[in-house]
Amino acid sequence: MSVIYDYFSAASDEEAVRVLDVEAGPTATDSGFDAGTLGGIDPVVQLGTLEALLTGAPYDDVTEDPRAGHNLAMSEDYDRIIITVTDALASALAAADDARLAEVAEPWSQTEELEGADPAQLAAFARDLAALARRAAASGHHVYCWACI
Repeated sequence: MSVIYDYFSAASDEEAVRVLDVEAGPTATDSGFDAGTLGGIDPVVQLGTLEALLTGAPYDDVTEDPRAGHNLAMSEDYDRIIITVTDALASALAAADDARLAEVAEPWSQTEELEGADPAQLAAFARDLAALARRAAASGHHVYCWACI
């Protein structure tokens, strides 16, 4: 069984939860959300590691953030979940340039959860997520993950 992770932005947690009513999720043409299918990177452990690498914060501190991988809402049939992304990660991504993202992609690819991953592909994911984070910041929005099982 595979999981689809789509990242999107919304003005509030309440607005983000509305994506559960969109069958195809936030990337659907008519969803009304700024979103992207950015790859198979999970919003809990793998993004937590990215945040630690980008910010220099210890991973344990990253996971203590109440928005770190918090399950905000779940569909009635339990196959779709809205998960929060920390504002610290969104800010770090928004501030990072392509060189910084490529720099952290190398050690990120060497973590247990991503062992064998291509650093260039991870850097591309980080660039796309950073672009979403910049648009979110410009709109005063937060970043979320829609996971579909």
